[in-house]
Amino acid sequence: MLVVSNTSPISYLVIIEQIELLPQLFECIHIPETVRDELASFKAPSSVQKWIASPPSWLTIHSSSTQPDSELLNLDAGECAAILLAESLKADLVLLDDLAARRLAASRGLAITGILGILDRAATENWIDFTLAIERLQQTNFRTSAAIVQDLLQKYAK
Repeated sequence: MLVVSNTSPISYLVIIEQIELLPQLFECIHIPETVRDELASFKAPSSVQKWIASPPSWLTIHSSSTQPDSELLNLDAGECAAILLAESLKADLVLLDDLAARRLAASRGLAITGILGILDRAATENWIDFTLAIERLQQTNFRTSAAIVQDLLQKYAK
């Protein structure tokens, strides 16, 4: 499965100490240089900066050469680059959390998931304690619908 990621899913997985779910679920993740640069930015949490300073072998970084069309210009640079890379590689899946980016990617025919989808897949495989992972995620600046989180928590209630 060919998977492209934006910044936020990787960043949140590093922060909640679940980054190894990506190679477990997908083997290899592709990111554009723009995403790498966002992960390394002084604005990124120090744990994320440290992680990307020595990227794992399962992470492939691509140079960005495609110019975005006007439809993509309203998105963050990393989201724009991730969608363009996913399209150029004919990716099976793109990892995005931002709602506007998700909607645009879906309208362009891309399959999408985000941090909640990754955690849901991992919990289905019994690789993580979903409730604990969500508690850690909720201690970050991640925002989503409370109803979505509640539905997922009920799914994994013991």
